[in-house]
Amino acid sequence: MPFLLIDFPAFKPIALEIGPFAIRWYALAYICGIVFGWLYARSLLKKERLWGGPAPMSLVQIDDFILWVTLGIILGGRTGYVLFYNLPFFIDHPAAIFRLWEGGMSFHGGFLGCVVAVMWFAYRNGIPILSLGDITTAVAPVGLLLGRIANFINGELWGRATDASLPWAMVFPNDPTQLPRHPSQLYEAGMEGILLFTVLAIMIRLGALKRPGMILGAFILIYGLTRIAGEHFREPDVQLGYFWGWLTMGMLLSIPMLIVGGILIVLAIRRGAPRPIGAIS
Repeated sequence: MPFLLIDFPAFKPIALEIGPFAIRWYALAYICGIVFGWLYARSLLKKERLWGGPAPMSLVQIDDFILWVTLGIILGGRTGYVLFYNLPFFIDHPAAIFRLWEGGMSFHGGFLGCVVAVMWFAYRNGIPILSLGDITTAVAPVGLLLGRIANFINGELWGRATDASLPWAMVFPNDPTQLPRHPSQLYEAGMEGILLFTVLAIMIRLGALKRPGMILGAFILIYGLTRIAGEHFREPDVQLGYFWGWLTMGMLLSIPMLIVGGILIVLAIRRGAPRPIGAIS
């Protein structure tokens, strides 16, 4: 084996054990992502200057919304994986749909589940849908970062084979080919997590939350771009492979995000920011 390869760390699949109960890394990533995202959302709602006045929803409402968005992530993520990535298998083995502990979640499905949760909760509580979408997507990169790190720890969704001279190339223990590969999970963690969070945080500081739909649109657009970029280094799912010799399912599902995100940004800019309460016309 070339000396430049980095040995894949020997992680245990169980992150935490308390008596007969065990929490796996992926489940822990979901739990921490939701909790940290909730705390960040609460901190944003407390700062009226970011909204140009009182936030369009209360802290109690965002607390209640956590359950809704959690269900949206889990149900949407699993449904998306079943429909987009492995439908023939699940048609033959329908009971496997409910075995979440075996893995198999789709970001795009989870995102659509969140959209449904946002629209339903906003309608029931009289909250502006775009503003709730803004706060939800503002905190989403926290969960994406932790989820991709969990993918790396689990040694799954590895990258494409690469030249062994790449200093950070890795051989993943679950890879039957044992070829040196890109640690694409870490690339995605950096782009979908750190980079996306940083860009959205800067936009928020510059007043983007005063324009409903701006953060939502930016999240959708930038995630689509980073996902397409990351797919160039990620090995496609074995049951799907490539479409037309180069396109992956992740790319295909991300293309509409570029269009939708761009439209939302343009509409937010045209709509303009509301004037502060008490301003003289």
